[in-house]
Amino acid sequence: MHQVSYTKRNCTDQEKIEAFLLRERVGVVGMVSDGLPYGVPVNYVWYNGSVYFHGMGSGRKVTILSKEPQVCFTVYKEEGTVTDPVPCHADTAYMSVMLFGKAEKVTDFAESAAVLQKMLDKFMPKYYSNTLSSTLIEKYRSSHDGNGVAVYRITPQEMTAKENSAEPKDLFSLKM
Repeated sequence: MHQVSYTKRNCTDQEKIEAFLLRERVGVVGMVSDGLPYGVPVNYVWYNGSVYFHGMGSGRKVTILSKEPQVCFTVYKEEGTVTDPVPCHADTAYMSVMLFGKAEKVTDFAESAAVLQKMLDKFMPKYYSNTLSSTLIEKYRSSHDGNGVAVYRITPQEMTAKENSAEPKDLFSLKM
């Protein structure tokens, strides 16, 4: 397993990591295409110990993942710049989590519906009155030649987390 090299920043508090993954909204899927890195920001949900994201059932991301499903998924939140009397000691307050695993296309309509419902609940709470069903997802995919929406699951094989927390009073702010 990869270890955080600057161990002072290592976060091992699983409850804090879980809360962070549940709360944040965007992660970056890191892939490799023809020997070159390719990173795509995506909305995601953390559900049943896995990251799920979705997108169109076609395109560069889908093509890459069908050939090389090993990925890195990074979620990052910057809190601000930490001040210090010595300019070279100024720092950044943040938290980040990196997951390493295989992105698997979810083919089960019930699982896809549950995940997409979690996404709606996270990103548009209480907007829709009806919940998604597996039948609706199946019909939607069929009407788009299976190209309507693709849901992917990344179950972490490895996970690292880093943080540098700071009190709000220690963060830089422009006082005008």
